[in-house]
This record gives sequence, structure tokens and C-alpha cells, in this order.
Amino acid sequence: MIHIQTTKTMKLHENNALGELGGAIGKGLLAGLAATAAITLSQIIEMKITKRKPSEATLKVAEETTGIKPASRSEKQKVSQEIHWSYGTVWGISRGLISLTGLKGLPATLLHFGAIWGTSMIMLPEFNAAPPIYKEDAKTIAIDGFHHAVYAVTAGIVYDALDAGGKNERKFNRLVKQLRIKGLISRFKL
Repeated sequence: MIHIQTTKTMKLHENNALGELGGAIGKGLLAGLAATAAITLSQIIEMKITKRKPSEATLKVAEETTGIKPASRSEKQKVSQEIHWSYGTVWGISRGLISLTGLKGLPATLLHFGAIWGTSMIMLPEFNAAPPIYKEDAKTIAIDGFHHAVYAVTAGIVYDALDAGGKNERKFNRLVKQLRIKGLISRFKL
């Protein structure tokens, strides 16, 4: 059976707040997954260069909050990786929620970066998984900030690519076209 969508049905889908929320969450999860892969690669490369051992911060937080106590070293690594990937993927949802405010591109990425890194700086010391930032040396802070920036930039690029052509972008493009036709923005390049 072929179903032809009418204009009325299409408008219903365009103005569906729950649908927009679901779309933002879904695209955010995909962006978070890609960003987690990017930060993981960034950390692997950095650890090879600096000879740093993998952090056990995620495991310490999990032990504090859930009581999980892996018995062996291999179980610790497995649980730590599962938490790392889950946590990173879920943080992508916040990127989707940011987009619902109308922010996109660099402003949305900067806000997302601040939320992620700020939460890390508060949460890890709270669970004795890392010292407070004021007790860290500049190199450690810079490396941590760099990794979080890799995450946020990747999430932003992936999210914006998945969201390209969304309803709000189409509305904005129509407005720009109308303003150009009226000659109101002929002096600006958009």
C-alpha cells in the first residue's frame, strides 16, 4: 500500500515538539558515540607520547556510586571501558538539547565543552577520583582540557552534520532568501 503524505500531515510532523526532542536525543547519542571514539583515540595517542597510565577515575566514581568492585585487573579494565563509552555517548544528548535552544556551530560546541569539562572538574574531586583543578599542574590541566575539547568539537561536527537541513535551518534559510530578495541584506555575505 502506498501512502501519500498530505501537506497537513507534513506540518503536523514539522511542529511536533516530542518528535524534535526525540530527534535531538537520537542525533545527540550518535554524536556522543563518535565523540567518545575521538576522545578515546586522543587519549591513547597522548598516553603513548607521555607514557601515562590509563586513568581509573571512572572506576573510582562507579565504585563510590554503585558499590561495584571488580575482582580482577581485567574486570577493572572492562568495567572502566564500559562506563567510559556509556558516559561519553550519553553526554551527546546534552549536545542535542543545546540545539533545541537554537544554538548550533561554535556557540553550541563551546557551551557543550563547558558543560562537559566543568562537570568533570566538579564530579571527579567530589568522588575522590581526581584532585581539584587548583591542585593540578598546568600540563595535566592542558591535557585534560585538550581531550575534552576533542570530544566537544567532534560531537559538534557530527551533531551539526546530522542536523543539517532540519526544520529550523530551513526556516532560517527561507528568511535569509526573503531578506535578500527585499535587498535588506545585500551588503552582507551569508
